[in-house]
Parts: sequence; C-alpha cells; structure tokens
Amino acid sequence: MSLSIHPGSPPELVVHDGLSPCPYLPGQVARLPLRLPTRDLTHEEFEERLRAGDRRQGVLLYRPQCPSCRACEAIRLDVEQFRARRTHRRILERGRRALSIGWGRPEADERRVELYNLHKQHRGLDADQEPISLEHYEEFLGKSCCDSHELRLHQGQRLVGVAIVDRASDSLSAVYCYYDPECERYSLGTLAILLELEQCRRWGLRHLYLGLYVGGCEAMEYKARFLPHERLVQGRWQAFTQHAPPMSERLAVGVRLHPKG
Repeated sequence: MSLSIHPGSPPELVVHDGLSPCPYLPGQVARLPLRLPTRDLTHEEFEERLRAGDRRQGVLLYRPQCPSCRACEAIRLDVEQFRARRTHRRILERGRRALSIGWGRPEADERRVELYNLHKQHRGLDADQEPISLEHYEEFLGKSCCDSHELRLHQGQRLVGVAIVDRASDSLSAVYCYYDPECERYSLGTLAILLELEQCRRWGLRHLYLGLYVGGCEAMEYKARFLPHERLVQGRWQAFTQHAPPMSERLAVGVRLHPKG
C-alpha cells in the first residue's frame, strides 16, 4: 500500500493498513492501522492519543478499526478512585519482601529476551510464532515514540519481571508485562499494576491505562477485575463499578452505562 498521512500534531504516516485474523477472538477479522509519528510525542500529545484509545507498539501507534467487531475497549483506572483490596495489599507486601523493585529506561538484552519468550511459552501466547530475537525485542519494547520507562523486578541479582510503561501529561500507560513463570506465586502481573499505580501517585498522575479490554478473551479478563475502572465504549469513556459482560451482551440485555464526562 502507498503511505498516507494521518493529520494531527504531529502528523503521522500510516505505514500499514490491512485485514488480518484477530489475535484475541477466533474467527474475527482485525484491522489495526499502524501510524508512525513524524517526531517523538510530548507528554501532552501522547495524552490526547491515549484519551482517544491509541496504543503503542515500538515507535508505532494503533487503534482497532475492525470491520464488524467492537469488542476492543481501551481501559483505564482513576488513581484517585481506585482502592486496593485486601488481596492487592497482600500481593504488595509479599512482593516487597521477596523482590527488589526498580525503575529505569527500557533496555534490551539476552536476559529480557529469555524472560519474554519463557512468559509467552508458559501462557500459550502466539504458539505458532518463533521465539522473539534480540533485534525484534528491541524494535517492540526497546524503542519508543514517547517517554517510556521500565519497571524491573529482581529476586536477588536475578531479573524475574519487567513491565514497560509510557508517561503522558496526566497518566501512565501500561504497554507490556512479562515475568519468569517460576515466580508466578508472587502474582507479578497484578504486582506490576499496583506498583504502576503507586508511580502514578508519586508523579501526580490521574490515570493508569491498562491497554485494551476484549470481551470474550479470557487472557484480558484480569483487567476488568480492577475496580472501579473506565472503558472507552463507542467513543465515550464509561465508568464501571462492577465487572460487566462484554459490549455485545450489554447491548443485548440493555445494561445501563454511566457516561463519564
């Protein structure tokens, strides 16, 4: 396809736009146009894109525009409203006792590649794909078009978990989290989100974006269990105080949505 321009500040080059099998729901067709900003984004510019439902992959941005499905909904937590449950507090306490927690800029090395591949293999993700290489890891998680940071979890001297986040003017956006399956007892995925919420408070940020929630995709269900949360439904942020069914089921039964201004 020929390159096209997506207007904005800064403008973006649409470098790929086509149909492909959905990575989340079997039998669905996905359309995820990939856009390359013509320069790195400021905190304010990236905040605008997060509010509109954008996600980042490497130096590219995307937003689902699938032809016949609206299951993908951007999801975020309001830092001021979120209250950790007893289970969350236990995970935080256990994680702090067993692990060292640090922050830095994203890095790419063989240990991270090993952890990434172990995590995907353990969870059965992309089973038909080859393990990621160091070069591809750097393209995916080492490079960025915005202000990106890395949460690092160590057990002794051994790196056991990594979470990549992006900073905007009023939020953090969780990009990807992976960890050593041998440390699963520490609930490192949940621990990473709780630590990201703490970092939001430390930096005075209002929201933590958790990426896409996809109704009907079991791997995404954990996101909806963080309550209260907000989801971008048909172009408007809606508040949820309890775990609701997927969008198709809500429309079918007439569950009332509560608009968020």
